[in-house]
Amino acid sequence: MLPAAAALLTGLITLALAGAALDDAAIDARTGHATAQVLAVTSIRTLVQFTTPDGKIYRPDSGLAYPSGLQVGQLVRVEYDSSDPTGNLRVAGRTWVQGVAPALIILLALWVLVVPASWWLRRRQARAV
Repeated sequence: MLPAAAALLTGLITLALAGAALDDAAIDARTGHATAQVLAVTSIRTLVQFTTPDGKIYRPDSGLAYPSGLQVGQLVRVEYDSSDPTGNLRVAGRTWVQGVAPALIILLALWVLVVPASWWLRRRQARAV
């Protein structure tokens, strides 16, 4: 049961990285650039407002990708998918690759704990039989 749960978590983290890579690919295919003002920073998202070259103002509800280190009121360069400025938006120069190291560390720690725990539980179960 423990290895199955760890495998599920491994799959979810892998899918999250793949999703971020696909979002970045959409931005890279039709990149728009703007300067955004950080409106709010919460534990789950960083909200910004920016103006596109055609003068339209956007405040994406989904927030900003790769927002670490930003503060309310700060101005930051952003890149967005010009076909959908409210859909995919990231801090300029940051990509899904920044998420690889933390994901690998989490997965390594997970499996370092799961493998010995599973081995110990199997030994304990074998002794009980």
